[in-house]
Amino acid sequence: MSERSTGKPQKGRWERIYAVVRRIPRGRVATYGQVARLAGLKGHARQVGYALHALKGWKRVPWHRVVNARGAISLPPVSGADVTQRLRLEREGIKFRANGRIDLKRFGWIPEEDQ
Repeated sequence: MSERSTGKPQKGRWERIYAVVRRIPRGRVATYGQVARLAGLKGHARQVGYALHALKGWKRVPWHRVVNARGAISLPPVSGADVTQRLRLEREGIKFRANGRIDLKRFGWIPEEDQ
């Protein structure tokens, strides 16, 4: 049974994802794919989404700093979480273009191991 269907996280994988997300500095964003790669889960961007969606105590993990590969918020507008994410990012100084996307070249996080 998959991690998603059981609702039970594969603790080691999700903890690695959370550890990477905690490293994203204020005022920077990372993509789901980038987080997956840095967590040793290359090609598993959706796992990052599942892990962040399952977060409890989200204040300890800056989930709002993770966006899709186009620099856009992926959360559905129905819940209002998309607005929360955008406001949190704007408070950190991240600017959105008119099309609702973030310039990843300007605001994207480049960890030391990628420099």
